[in-house]
Amino acid sequence: MRAWGSVGHYVQGPDAIKTVRHQAERFGKRHLYLMDGFVHGLLGDAVAAQYEDASDFACIVYDGDAERSAISALEQKAFGNGASYDVIVVAGGGKVIDVAKVVAEDKGCALVVCPTIAASDAPASAMSILYTKDGVMDEIALHTKNPDLVLVDTRVIARAPRRFLVSGIGDALATYYEGVSNEHTGTPNYVWMDGSYQMTGTARAVAKACRDTLLRDAEAALVACDANLVSTALENVVEANILMSGLGFENVGCALAHALGNALTAIPQIDHASSHGERVGFSLIAQLIGEDYDSAEVDRVARFSVACGIPVTFKELGYEPTDEELAVVAQGAIDGGTAAASPFKSTVESLVELMRAADALGKHYHEVLGA
Repeated sequence: MRAWGSVGHYVQGPDAIKTVRHQAERFGKRHLYLMDGFVHGLLGDAVAAQYEDASDFACIVYDGDAERSAISALEQKAFGNGASYDVIVVAGGGKVIDVAKVVAEDKGCALVVCPTIAASDAPASAMSILYTKDGVMDEIALHTKNPDLVLVDTRVIARAPRRFLVSGIGDALATYYEGVSNEHTGTPNYVWMDGSYQMTGTARAVAKACRDTLLRDAEAALVACDANLVSTALENVVEANILMSGLGFENVGCALAHALGNALTAIPQIDHASSHGERVGFSLIAQLIGEDYDSAEVDRVARFSVACGIPVTFKELGYEPTDEELAVVAQGAIDGGTAAASPFKSTVESLVELMRAADALGKHYHEVLGA
């Protein structure tokens, strides 16, 4: 059987946050906002000004972790006095968004997500990444549905540092190639995460559109971001990073690029120095080499990555690992499961050599391009 899952609604454009009350009221009257401290300072007044009746609005500033006990304490604070809300509205980055997804699921509320950076496809997904109190990834919490609405203010995105947009591009670019891997191996997609469903033709088309949009518009979008301007190219890339990639990864699945990208967090120096999308972008080069893509396609992706600033070497990820450290990464990639979606024989030895090959190729392209 085939299956498709997706966010309910998507709205994107400059100053979209100024419409957040109107949009949230489509799903219910009483709204609880969750924001991290930085975002509250940035957007809190603009949001509160939309509410004349304070009884329909509450806001909690949350700078805690995406961790079960911290989330329970947050729920007690928000709902312990008998308060009830129809809609959870979250504004911020990935951590507070993942927390809000859990709260909305636990309390049966509609969910409106307002991402303030375009660094990943998490805003549209039906899952949360949760951690232990020590900050170690502990759980992928699966939710019964995706957010009801993702509301993206591209003026806010354009004012965020360039590196966030680059990270999102690295993450999103892998979507198409990982989908091809899953199709070749017949690996189920992530709809409801029960291993029952194959991708739809719609999913393949969205993943391809994601890649094509990035290859066409990413460099121009980054120029606009550097100038804090909203351009058509930036709008296109933000949509690719958040919506197309979000629809893509759940509906076509992940493969070796995400397996290695996630496993690289086992090296603390790389984990602390790089973002998820940067690690996935590097690991995509490894996947293309391992799956024996033709040299023209590898060349296109490598040149594009260097031009955008997506890491293609270990040095750019912040650390030169030993073979022993890479062996730990390789084992983690194998144990994580998604490496099996690639038509490549993944052993510890083969993956260590593959990462070394990607690093060597990246160094070559930096020399050739003088970057």
